Amino acid sequence: MDSDLLGRADMFIGDRIEAVTRAHHRRRLARAGWGRAFEPSSRLWADGDTPPRRGNDVEILIDGAGFLPRLADELERAESHVHIAGWYLSTELALVRENGRRVLLDLLEELARKVEVRVLLWAGPPLPLFRPSRSEVRDVAKRLRGAGTRVALDAKERPLHCHHEKLVVVDDRVASVGGIDLTSFNGDRYDSNAHPWRPALGWHDAAALVRGPVVGDVAEHFRFRWQEVAGEEFPAPAPPAESGEHELQLVETIPEKVYRARPYGSFRILETYVRALHSAERLIYLESQFLWSPELVEILAGKLRQPPHDDFRIVAVLPARADSGNDDSRGQVGVLAEADEGAGRFLACALYARNGAAREPIYVHAKIGIVDDRWLTIGSANLNEHSLFNDSEVNLVSCEPELARSTRERLWAEHLELSVEEVAGRGTAELVDERWFPIAEEQLDRRNRGEPLTHRLVRLPGASRRSRRLLGPLQGLVVDG
Repeated sequence: MDSDLLGRADMFIGDRIEAVTRAHHRRRLARAGWGRAFEPSSRLWADGDTPPRRGNDVEILIDGAGFLPRLADELERAESHVHIAGWYLSTELALVRENGRRVLLDLLEELARKVEVRVLLWAGPPLPLFRPSRSEVRDVAKRLRGAGTRVALDAKERPLHCHHEKLVVVDDRVASVGGIDLTSFNGDRYDSNAHPWRPALGWHDAAALVRGPVVGDVAEHFRFRWQEVAGEEFPAPAPPAESGEHELQLVETIPEKVYRARPYGSFRILETYVRALHSAERLIYLESQFLWSPELVEILAGKLRQPPHDDFRIVAVLPARADSGNDDSRGQVGVLAEADEGAGRFLACALYARNGAAREPIYVHAKIGIVDDRWLTIGSANLNEHSLFNDSEVNLVSCEPELARSTRERLWAEHLELSVEEVAGRGTAELVDERWFPIAEEQLDRRNRGEPLTHRLVRLPGASRRSRRLLGPLQGLVVDG
């Protein structure tokens, strides 16, 4: 009796806190003129500037061993300028590790002798509440300036938030947008698709290299922030020529009242996610460092309670334990598992590297969303209130089925330890039911029994009590002034 009463009170309090958080964000964005960001629409692109651009080439590069050497190649080809924006940067990071090492600081120093190199980093927290500290960031800036680069440290953040985007622009001809930081802070980003066991944290991540007109939008975003922070003006990028057949859109999170040039901010990452998730008919596939946005979890839970199709499935790949110190996502995984009611439509998984009885987590740092193999986003934004409302973030969006499908197949082949050919052509519901679920459940059972893992995928259980599910929503409410 007491247990039932406690459970009902627990659920009531949880529902109310999440409702208050959602209402607060609606009021805030309505005041800033962004109320549309919460509304479903048949148009999956975000409205307004910047529009979708045609004529682009795009490569989705999965994991650091695929991305970092390619980025080094592009940097070495620079002829006029290199612009880097990041959350943090490690000057000692080796971008190339086979057939010789290429260390980031050495490469930037060589580039600075012949081209303009600008690096824009978050200044770090104003109070020493978490790392990287402002003194650590200043030390990095000192080393970069000693190598001849121009550095600006952006302290124009909302309280308890940061600048989280990860961008590189080379000559306004090629740009990278994604989740891969140019740092070894908290973990070595250089990991391969095979994720071999190592006595350290593994790392799963992704980024896109783009050429064509969308590069002009990435370059202009960097220019706008650099001018706000450094006070230095330089010419707007010339519109890049068409370079491929892909249509892409750059979308941002820019909080209101942070930059003079964007007083009302931009919340188009939230806008396009809301539209895409509402539109889902058969599949929502998510990779994220965090999953605790009440706005998005509410949409996902509604889809599970009233599935739009018999084959509808949601698969989320998340860290076994996020590095915030509190695993906020586990609570929302529990919310979604309850909404699923045992129907087998929802699965959350973590990744592990293994070596006999030894195992180490593979940290999921990718920020990817795929809906129905017809909508794809990749960038720096996690599925939490920081990324959707408060941190500076940049994502790319595609509404091209072939790109979404091929990217999903590559990711699923990696996680299921299959070839792309074994994944391609099979129905998504069939693969989830016959591969994802059995593997992930079996590995969770093995882990719980203390037995060695035999596969990379392990089901991620949700928190069982509602009161343990509120860390993310409460954080979103308390720190979101």
